[in-house]
Amino acid sequence: MEPLSQLSETLPDVLTAPELTLPLWFNLVASFFLSITGAMAAMRRHYDVIGVFSLAFVAGLGGSLLRDGVFLQNGPPLLLRDWHYLGMILLGCLASHAFYHRLHRYQLVFNILDSVGLAAYALVGTQMALKLGLAAPSAILVGLVNAVGGGVLRDVLTREEPLLFKPGEFYALAAAGGCTLFVVLTRLIEVPGAAAALVSSLTILIIRLLTIRYNWRTSPLLPTS
Repeated sequence: MEPLSQLSETLPDVLTAPELTLPLWFNLVASFFLSITGAMAAMRRHYDVIGVFSLAFVAGLGGSLLRDGVFLQNGPPLLLRDWHYLGMILLGCLASHAFYHRLHRYQLVFNILDSVGLAAYALVGTQMALKLGLAAPSAILVGLVNAVGGGVLRDVLTREEPLLFKPGEFYALAAAGGCTLFVVLTRLIEVPGAAAALVSSLTILIIRLLTIRYNWRTSPLLPTS
């Protein structure tokens, strides 16, 4: 028989892993859509193929690198353990090149793609942090960094003011709200992880799209003189 001490160590993982395991496509969807925002930003600046791929890589996987390298530190970053992630970056570059002339004039398209990636990555980061045993506030922070990290790095490298900092953009607030909802659904209500992530990511996406559609705005902390 398995020693009681070993059983007590493995039992929590057995109980929590099924409810917190998200399908791979949650990660891949986020990587794909955010990589398109990076590739389109690079093409607008007439970068070459290396520049386009680099900015697509940063936008699509920058948040996950911050998550794995700074916060979770659970072995090599996930993108190095699964070739699908780099495949999504290449696919995002190809899609951007194919449809750039139809899409680059529309800021709404850019915002929608960014919102989809934001919503998916927010829940991926939160789920991974919870699965490693982090407390709820820490998991929400990891999810938030995972969601906005790539976009911030993309904007910084292209010398754009990050969406995260702009008054009027329900960006980090929407991501933080979705991460919090995911924690509540999985930890308090015990909704299965995939279903909770779908509900929470749709909540983030709907909030972001409503703010864009109706121009809901936050205000600066201090009014301009």
